[in-house]
Amino acid sequence: MLDDRIKSRILDDHKRLTAEGKLYSRSQLEGFYRNFRSRFGPDQLVKLEGEELLEMMHAIGTKDSLVYWLEFKNDDEFPAHFGSIAGGSAFKFGIFRSKETGSWVTGSPIDVKELTVPQAVEIARKHRDELVKGVERIGALPDLADDAEYGKLQEDLGKIAPSVSDTAWGHKYFSLLAPEKLDDYHNADFQRFYLIKMLQVPPEGDGRYLCAGRYVAAAHELGIPINHLTTILNHQNPKPLGYWRIGTSNGEQPRNRWPLMRDGGCVAIGWADLGDLSGYEKDASSKETLIKLLGEHYPGSPQQIGKAASQILNFAKAIAKGDTVLACDGSTVLGVGRITGDYQFESASDFPHRRPVEWLSLDEWKMPEPEGLQTTVHRLRKSPLNLVEAEKRALLRPVIIKPAAPPPNGKRRVVPRLEGVPGRIQTVLECKSQVILYGPPGTGKTFWAERSAIDLASFSLAGKTFEELSDAEKIKVVGGAGFLGQVRMCCFHPAYGYEDFIEGYRPELHEGRMSFTLREGIFKEVCRDAEAQPEQQFYLIIDEINRGDIPRIFGELLTIIEKDKRGKTVVLPLSRSAFRVPPNMFLIGTMNTADRSIALLDTALRRRFGFIELMPDSSVLGDAKVANVPLGPWLEALNHRICEHVGRDARNLQVGHSFLLEDGKPVKDASRFFRVVRDEIIPLLEEYCYEDYDALHAILGSGLVDLPNRAIRHDLFEESMYQELTQALLAPCPDILTSLKAVKSLETDQGVTEPEEGDEDAQEGATS
Repeated sequence: MLDDRIKSRILDDHKRLTAEGKLYSRSQLEGFYRNFRSRFGPDQLVKLEGEELLEMMHAIGTKDSLVYWLEFKNDDEFPAHFGSIAGGSAFKFGIFRSKETGSWVTGSPIDVKELTVPQAVEIARKHRDELVKGVERIGALPDLADDAEYGKLQEDLGKIAPSVSDTAWGHKYFSLLAPEKLDDYHNADFQRFYLIKMLQVPPEGDGRYLCAGRYVAAAHELGIPINHLTTILNHQNPKPLGYWRIGTSNGEQPRNRWPLMRDGGCVAIGWADLGDLSGYEKDASSKETLIKLLGEHYPGSPQQIGKAASQILNFAKAIAKGDTVLACDGSTVLGVGRITGDYQFESASDFPHRRPVEWLSLDEWKMPEPEGLQTTVHRLRKSPLNLVEAEKRALLRPVIIKPAAPPPNGKRRVVPRLEGVPGRIQTVLECKSQVILYGPPGTGKTFWAERSAIDLASFSLAGKTFEELSDAEKIKVVGGAGFLGQVRMCCFHPAYGYEDFIEGYRPELHEGRMSFTLREGIFKEVCRDAEAQPEQQFYLIIDEINRGDIPRIFGELLTIIEKDKRGKTVVLPLSRSAFRVPPNMFLIGTMNTADRSIALLDTALRRRFGFIELMPDSSVLGDAKVANVPLGPWLEALNHRICEHVGRDARNLQVGHSFLLEDGKPVKDASRFFRVVRDEIIPLLEEYCYEDYDALHAILGSGLVDLPNRAIRHDLFEESMYQELTQALLAPCPDILTSLKAVKSLETDQGVTEPEEGDEDAQEGATS
């Protein structure tokens, strides 16, 4: 069945992973299956009735229910090693108890139906009966059954277990009770992808049980358990990836842009007049904007323009790192490559939209079943024969051409502005002339201090926001090329002193001799410039203001920074010069309450500053989800556990929402999200719970904290373990999946509609 190269690679990885302790032995696997069957096997479920059955089947928050074991259970009794069903809300189980109301509900996110207890019991009974019948039918399947027999199994399960057989959780239940007859991929797309990676053409038809016979046969040929085979395939390719056909012509001559792609280590498309697409997203709003631009620069029918917009957004945003691309001239494939990076824009080219590629094969060959011939960008999914052939070609050839270097102009970043906070800052500044933004780490204190100061200064300069200013005006606001702007910044620290802030003597080498020269500090400089330009507003941002010795740094300024004392003169003790703080000079400080509470600040300082508290705000994350983790509810649950287990002042030791933002928007990339958890959030929590692993375990859960060894499970952050990591992150708070607040983010798909075969471009010629 298996190509010798595929077989050799799998067996080599089997040996390596076994040596690394990443594969359970056969006896261990049998023990885990036995533990599951002893609690939830058909013999146990048929003994239960009424509310006892309902709780055992569907009370996800109890951690002793069937659905909890299937999605979150991860310990020595039953590790999370049998295929993930993470994703979606609790509606996927057909029934759950709402966190908000305590009532059992069913339906969908847009049609939530409350159930009485008897109604809920009836649904649980139906699920139980279908599971029992399904296990019996799978048990009748002969060993090493062929595709036809698994096709009959698919058909029969659809009849006898219609409510559960076509669900991920139902498939996982059946696979745990028949691990020798079913694979533990619980998603049909996963099953087909990994078969293609083994150079196998999947059986025809749809369903979660059609491919199982292929995995049974492959595992039998290799002499390893099916669970070992799927674990190895996951390590080789941590997630299913896409296959894309990319045209190579600008319409004037066939394949005339192929040399650019081949030699430049990239795939590229035209539509140069659209400009840089870096700021676009894979959503309906971006598509509407693109349709408008296409209509202006590349007129065509609404249908052509709409299809072209889908293709362009797919190229810039839907194609993922690791996806396979086929550079094509009609049905002829010129090269097979792997995407190695994000979208890039090369303005000097007529094919400026680029994705870097590592070319794996430059052989020419014909697609067995041509598709997407009239498109520039097309996702290949009609025929698995094309995908298997691409995999064979890639397997035959080593890496040939390395990806091209990114363009020098880089990416344009768009940072959104959050309503409300700048207005609050402006109000306090009008009242006090100085304000401190305080709160736990990651709540956006420095960000909002800068954004507010810059826009307020811009309004005073030109009556416009900073983004609306000309380049010359922007320099006046933020400075540049040796010019100090209206907005300046410093950071306090334990060694910061009066001489840095106001004035002081500093050593200076002059004609070979060391002498001390009186120099102005940053605050004195900005006050002098503000006094010289009274029509403009100047701002000094003091980051980490609480880390400095405030009385020593401010000295006599604590008297004259008060709003009603602005303009009054004091004599500075060193220079003996007159000094005043002008009314058009404003101070904005930031303070991390994880370091120090505002209650510990100097009383004189507290009286002269206004204070704005910025706390974690999960609403900023909206309905965003990453790796099937609803970011807002997950952050709320994490902070709730911090407040519960850290102890005194835990409110100030929460995790802020900005940890989960990137360029002002919720993080979207799973790898980026997991890096933030590993490199920023977990170290912060380790600091909060210094040497208290019981508290850390209570906050992060057993999936992430190895309590007996007092260590974090860093192995989960390997790409091949991302599914297990998702389960570990959700395991301490499974009830967020039953929260109607989380349902919307987990059920919403905002993807761009991808073009079907035969869609045509709006740009002249770029169609082959």
